[in-house]
Amino acid sequence: PEASTETSLESGPGTTTTLGGGDGSTSSTQSQTALDPETQTYLDTIDAINEELQVQRTELVTVNDGFDADPREIEFDDAEARFEAVVTETQALADQLGGLTPPAALEGNHASLQAALDLAAVSAAEALAGLRSTDTGERRNTAIDSYVQAATDFGTEVTNTHNAAEANA
Repeated sequence: PEASTETSLESGPGTTTTLGGGDGSTSSTQSQTALDPETQTYLDTIDAINEELQVQRTELVTVNDGFDADPREIEFDDAEARFEAVVTETQALADQLGGLTPPAALEGNHASLQAALDLAAVSAAEALAGLRSTDTGERRNTAIDSYVQAATDFGTEVTNTHNAAEANA
């Protein structure tokens, strides 16, 4: 019989890392350390917010790229409606996060999450204002770059929050 090409390493409590799936790929999986239900619910909620924020980031960039394409792939009215939807959804996500009460050990992480998401919401509104302005697109593109960075920062802070929760479990 052939030996398995998959190797599992125990790298800490509750963590299993799997290397080499036989097809040249590697993967890493992390199992949950037992967290109290309040913390787990909080983490699940910020994960869902992050997932939706990344969808909105993709939408904003896709619409902007189509609007900037030569020849234009997305017309102004369509771009405006889609930017408005991103503004509305991002503000709803910021409001949802603002309504959460983080576990005490994660309050600092929560403040960082809120700052990143608030910046994304402001940036989405600024991108829409830039779309409607008469400038050459600089205002819109700067705002979209800011949104992309805020969404990236939010995702990083979600990971940091998970790590902090695990460390405090």
